[in-house]
Amino acid sequence: MAVINIVMVEPEIPQNTGNVARTCAATGARLHLVGPMGFTIDDKKLKRAGLDYWHFLDITYYENIDDFFEKNKGGEFFYFTTKGRKAHSQVSYPDNCYLLFGKETKGLPEELLIKHPESCVRIPMAYDIRSLNLSNSVAIAVYETLRQWDYPQLENQGQLHNYRWENL
Repeated sequence: MAVINIVMVEPEIPQNTGNVARTCAATGARLHLVGPMGFTIDDKKLKRAGLDYWHFLDITYYENIDDFFEKNKGGEFFYFTTKGRKAHSQVSYPDNCYLLFGKETKGLPEELLIKHPESCVRIPMAYDIRSLNLSNSVAIAVYETLRQWDYPQLENQGQLHNYRWENL
């Protein structure tokens, strides 16, 4: 089974983390939450945004970024940042890759980005726009990765409730 690892570094807004958790549940991605976080994990806003999908999640928590890297040595990491010099769609994502996203107000630390320039990717957007919403960025990244993998283990055909496609 192909695996995507979504890494949220120091998330600040519980609703964004809840939305990311829901994306992870819907796609089978693993969620890694790196502290310090701007909320507690039992925050009502976090649970509401993730709705009733929490039992579907594979979540790992880390004290800080050093703890994360120590426990995930040898991983293939991609740093999503507005400072990246190549588009997220120009990269081939391998199985068990880690897609890292920074906090809402500052993104990933530049000290981290400068060490891995070839792995920094950007979601293209208009020149004058600061950034996309964090949970939207995660969804774009996850679905680009899954598209490259031809959506393994995901349901690709929907069903109508009151009609049959064959009769239309």
